Amino acid sequence: MKIAIIKYNAGNIRSVLYALERIGHTALVTDNAGEIINADKVIFPGVGEASTAMNYLKERKLDSLICSLTQPVLGICLGMQLMCKYSEENDTKCLGIFEETIKKFASQPPKEGLKVPQIGWNSIFDLKTNLFKNIPNNSYCYFVHGYYAGQGEHTIATTDYVQPYASALQKDNFFGVQFHPEKSASTGETILKNFLEL
Repeated sequence: MKIAIIKYNAGNIRSVLYALERIGHTALVTDNAGEIINADKVIFPGVGEASTAMNYLKERKLDSLICSLTQPVLGICLGMQLMCKYSEENDTKCLGIFEETIKKFASQPPKEGLKVPQIGWNSIFDLKTNLFKNIPNNSYCYFVHGYYAGQGEHTIATTDYVQPYASALQKDNFFGVQFHPEKSASTGETILKNFLEL
């Protein structure tokens, strides 16, 4: 199986590579259009800031390339956010694969003890699609983010932090997760395996 990880100057690629190796797969890190188009599965990871990442994608015409892909695509963290329509982070127009908007968590959360950004383990529930096959409701995953996707018709998992939000999205062949499966222990490994089996 050919797995391409899209290289676009937005961190966490190495940890995704290691996670794939742990479940017996190698992947190619690339920004080459041909290599991405010819992959069986594409992973679009990311840690960083939305407008800088979008500018990098546009400069290399990776924005239109990602939207045109027909094989299963998995966006992780910032990758998922960039697949949405718009991000409040520096007023950024994103790829528009998902209709959802990315909003900033309230800087003074209404619930005591919640800090922004959310860093650490939280549960995912209301799980839909085979991405979460064999994953029990309320399983814990690892999150690092100050922005979130609002819930909508593409929501396939929900998490509650400050308020309920979409921790995973799916439309056609495109999947996105706000958490980091590569840092989410056995739950994350199962989710990555499920993605590779789609």
